[in-house]
Amino acid sequence: MFKEFLLKKMIKSQLKGVPDAQVDHIIALVEKNPDLFKKIGDEIQAKVKAGRSQQAASMEVMRAHQAELQKVLK
Repeated sequence: MFKEFLLKKMIKSQLKGVPDAQVDHIIALVEKNPDLFKKIGDEIQAKVKAGRSQQAASMEVMRAHQAELQKVLK
């Protein structure tokens, strides 16, 4: 329960300015498959630490996990 609360707070802090409905949708997606999103986050962090920009790392990792993300979004 506490873990979910922290997850929601973290997501909301990262998505400032995004409408609440969209934030709730994103939170629901993350709760649906938290392991996938943790894996994606870890891979993005590793690429950023290796010198890639945040945007380039995000795009690269998202493309690599495109099929898995499409399953979650359906």
